[in-house]
Amino acid sequence: MRLSRSLAPVTAALALVLSLPFDALAPARADDSAPAPTFGAACRTSVEGSHVVAYCHNPYVDTDRVRLHIECARWWDIDTDSAPVDTDAAMTVKLTGRCWKEIRSVWISHQRVR
Repeated sequence: MRLSRSLAPVTAALALVLSLPFDALAPARADDSAPAPTFGAACRTSVEGSHVVAYCHNPYVDTDRVRLHIECARWWDIDTDSAPVDTDAAMTVKLTGRCWKEIRSVWISHQRVR
């Protein structure tokens, strides 16, 4: 009997196992999800014409420093950033701003206060 014929099934099985992704060989875990972050105020923005109003509510214990950023649509219109406002636990703050003409985009930045 030839040695190569007796090793052929073993070689094929080894090649199959080595070609599987790592996750297929690892044992399954009951909970792979990471814990949800417990930081960051939830913010809602509304744009009406050239005016922006944002409300940010912080449901967490850590203080969140929020800022409103406005990018104006016209090249000559100056983009604005609001002053930072500390949003303590269970607190809601109102941020406002405007452009002279149309608004291109609005976003809120968050910073953890230590």
